[in-house]
Amino acid sequence: MSRRKKNFLDYTPVRNPVFAWREEDGTVVVDMVHTGFYATIAQTLFHRPRVSHIRLDEYGSFLWRHMDGQTDVTRLGQLLEAEFGQDAQPLYPRLVTYTRTLLGNKFITLKEP
Repeated sequence: MSRRKKNFLDYTPVRNPVFAWREEDGTVVVDMVHTGFYATIAQTLFHRPRVSHIRLDEYGSFLWRHMDGQTDVTRLGQLLEAEFGQDAQPLYPRLVTYTRTLLGNKFITLKEP
């Protein structure tokens, strides 16, 4: 028997409930609280903010709203193309890079197919 290699497009992104978010004028803003030893030192000594407000662009905001734990990456690409058309091209390379960036920053997790 051969193992079937899993396709990244079949995974389903799920927003991490640790991060609060809101919409401001149609743009999604994700609040990232800095915790931990080094964050405390930076806040105390260098007056760094305790919370960073990350404002997503129009593509990112659209995708964030649709990352509901039910929609896989393939379907997200279809929705993005339907909404933005040719402006979203090259669609899947950009979508995979964006999803991996969110994953790397722990804003989302991926549910296996």
